[in-house]
Amino acid sequence: MTVTTCLAVLAGVVATTAALRSTWSPCGLSMLSTITPFSERGKGHTYRTTASWFVAGATAGGASLGLVMAGLAVAVKALHPSGTTVGGLILVAALVAAGSDSGVAGVRLPFHRRQVNERWLDRYRPWVYGAGFGWQIGCGLATYITSAAVYLMIMIGALTGNAVVALAVGTGFGLLRGMAVLLTRRLTDPPALRAFHRRFFELGPTAGRVVVGVELGSAAVVALWLHSPTVVAVVGTAALAAGVSTVMAAHRGVGTGPACPVPSTARPTGMP
Repeated sequence: MTVTTCLAVLAGVVATTAALRSTWSPCGLSMLSTITPFSERGKGHTYRTTASWFVAGATAGGASLGLVMAGLAVAVKALHPSGTTVGGLILVAALVAAGSDSGVAGVRLPFHRRQVNERWLDRYRPWVYGAGFGWQIGCGLATYITSAAVYLMIMIGALTGNAVVALAVGTGFGLLRGMAVLLTRRLTDPPALRAFHRRFFELGPTAGRVVVGVELGSAAVVALWLHSPTVVAVVGTAALAAGVSTVMAAHRGVGTGPACPVPSTARPTGMP
C-alpha cells in the first residue's frame, strides 16, 4: 500500500468521524428538528423533496471544501515534502485535535459559532432553503464547528498531495453530513421528534469520545509509520492523558466537545 493510499484511508476515517460528530452541533440538531415529514407537510411541502435538496446541497458544500483541499494538495505536491515531514505534521495535528476535543489541558481550538438563518424557511422555496442550508452545513466551515477533527481532516487531505483524493474526502464529508437529515424520515409528529432528540442527545458524549479515540488512533498509526520509539512514547502519554480526561468528564456527567442544546420544537433553535 502506497503512502498516498494510506493517507487517503486515514483522511477518509477522520472525515467520516468528523461528519458524524458534527450532527451533534447546534446546527446539525436544528436541521434534525426543522426538516421533518410533519414540519414540511405543515408548510405545504414534501419531506422527500426538501431532504433531497438538503443532501444535494450538503454534497455540493463538501465538494466546495474539497476543492479548497485539492488546491492545498497541489501546493503540497509542488513542495515535495519528505514522508517524515508529512508524518510529523499529521502527528502533531492529530495530537492537538485530540487534546482540544478531550479538553485535557483545559484549552480548545477556536470554533466557528455561526448558524444558518431561519428566516429562509418563510422567505424561500423548499429547494432554496434545503440546498442552501445543506451547502452551508456540508462545507464544514460555514456553521458551528463541533470538533477539531474537521481541521484534522482538511490537513490530512491536503498532505496527501493528491487533488483527486482531497476532493473525494471533502465531498464524502459533505454527503455524510447531509444524509444525517434522513434520520428524521420516520418522525410524523412532535412527540416522536422530542423522544428522538432525547435519545440522540444522550449519545452525544459517546460520539465525542469516539472522535478523540479516532484522533489518537490516527496519531498512533503515524507514530508507527515513523518508526520512532520517542514518538510512540509521546503518543502513548498523550493517549493516557486524554483517556483520563474523558473518563473524568464522563464521571462528572460532562460531554466531550462543545455543549449542544436539545431542540424542543420543530423549528431551528438558537439561530440568528
